Amino acid sequence: MVEAADGREGWQKALAVHPELIVSDVMMPHMDGIEFSMKLKSDKRTSHIPVILLTASSREEAQINGLSTGANDFLTKPFSFEILDIKIKNLLAFNRTLKTTYTKQVKVNTPDVPMQSAQEKFLTTVVAYLEENLNNAQLSVEDLSRHMGMSRGSLYNKLLEVSGLSPVEFIRSVKLEKAALLLEKSDMNIAQIAYAAGFTTPNYFAKSFKSKYQMLPSEYLSKKRKNYKQSAE
Repeated sequence: MVEAADGREGWQKALAVHPELIVSDVMMPHMDGIEFSMKLKSDKRTSHIPVILLTASSREEAQINGLSTGANDFLTKPFSFEILDIKIKNLLAFNRTLKTTYTKQVKVNTPDVPMQSAQEKFLTTVVAYLEENLNNAQLSVEDLSRHMGMSRGSLYNKLLEVSGLSPVEFIRSVKLEKAALLLEKSDMNIAQIAYAAGFTTPNYFAKSFKSKYQMLPSEYLSKKRKNYKQSAE
């Protein structure tokens, strides 16, 4: 968790850290929560981040002003931390569902389909390059930027616009999709799959895999084999 003293510092940290979700007070010095939320939602680099605003005002007008900035939710003080926790979990789950929907459109090893848009062509080119260099643990955003003939900033904005993911997140997502495929269809052990998918260590692979699939690679493998066995019976 990252904290900021006011909206100005919060904006700087949002750009540096790219948090999954932001909870902000409305009353803050230098830049209040309303201005902060508007700034977040009007910038391509941060517009995808869910925002929950907190305020001491119970007036309907205050809530309308807060939500009109693009904030995803609103809580009036004093509030239940249990309710805040549930709102946070629901927004994170919804955001991850959206990301999953985007990444499923470019799953590795999918058959070629007719190009319908420039965005699809862009994503297909990115995924093809990543697949060709998947087992390279040193693969970087700079490498991808050079291949695409784009600056790092342009690549960041374009990928975020069409996939909902930053370049680092997108590369990791493709690697994990490939790893899941190998877990299902190969005879390699988990450590071999980790390296084959371009992860530097099996431990980092396991942590990243669990973050995406909500289970460890060993659990995923056991579940897939169990399902395969049941379908074969």
